Amino acid sequence: MSSCCTSDGSCHSGAAGETATDGTRTVYAVSGMTCGHCKAAVTEAVSGVDGVLSVDVDVDAGRVTVVAAQSPDDALIAEAVDEAGYRLTGRAA
Repeated sequence: MSSCCTSDGSCHSGAAGETATDGTRTVYAVSGMTCGHCKAAVTEAVSGVDGVLSVDVDVDAGRVTVVAAQSPDDALIAEAVDEAGYRLTGRAA
């Protein structure tokens, strides 16, 4: 896992995912996110998982909220987060 920020603390920001109103809402704890680029990378990766309707990333809280057509497959979400360079540590309480 690596940070997307440079040693001087600069990074690139990205857009947040849209929020869907229908579907199953699941909140995950994700470690390693520090900036807007992290947010964009996780949003893009998790949005690509089949059945995901929307993704909202809260970098400061280390939380990723996923709205999916049905209950999301935790293993697929974890794989997408891992491929983006971060670590899903479980479902958030």
